[in-house]
Amino acid sequence: MNPLIVIPARMAATRLPGKPLADIGGLPMIVRAFQQAERSELPVLVAAGDAEIVEVVEAHGGRAVLTDPALPSGSDRVRAALHAVDPERRHDAVINLQGDMPLADPAIARLCAETLAARPDCDIATLVAKEASFADRTNPDVVKAVLALAADGRSGRALYFTRSTLYGEGPVWRHVGVYGYRRAALERFCAASPSALERREKLEQLRALELGMIIDAAVIEAAPLSVDNFDDLEAVRALA
Repeated sequence: MNPLIVIPARMAATRLPGKPLADIGGLPMIVRAFQQAERSELPVLVAAGDAEIVEVVEAHGGRAVLTDPALPSGSDRVRAALHAVDPERRHDAVINLQGDMPLADPAIARLCAETLAARPDCDIATLVAKEASFADRTNPDVVKAVLALAADGRSGRALYFTRSTLYGEGPVWRHVGVYGYRRAALERFCAASPSALERREKLEQLRALELGMIIDAAVIEAAPLSVDNFDDLEAVRALA
């Protein structure tokens, strides 16, 4: 396969406006994110919803493309950027890597690509990690993945994703919002309207499941720290 990493970013974040340009140890967050992604040794592109993001990325040696700021989701931004830079369709897979995970291990993008390559029937690859604490089980901000786990315990087929509490014995898998799409799967996903379950749970990956698409998840040791609010930003600054 010939995957491309695309990092969607826009300034109008609800809980932390201007998040992509937030300073982390002397570098804007989006710069940290694409520099980490480049360490995967896969090509990287930033899909920016704002011109200032393009300017910052290019000033630090990265590649970025300006997309329509009115696009409804990161997935739509990824698709638009892919169309802009690769009309010849040389890239048959795309890794949607989040710009608010500026310290994410570069290996996670490659793991998504490897999962797609290893499973021909898989449309979308994603990642999960074990719950960080028992409180994750009842926290609606923690998205849980319901998996049919493989015998080796390192991967599984996604049956559902939910914000609800999961009961019973067994691990609770915390979903990590990184996706690897086959190009045809991304096109089909973005062409479809938001589904009933997607609107109910506010989780766009449920649209793919309702379309009958196959999502496989690989297990990683721990979920990367995601910056959703000012406290998260301070935590990332301390680590950086």
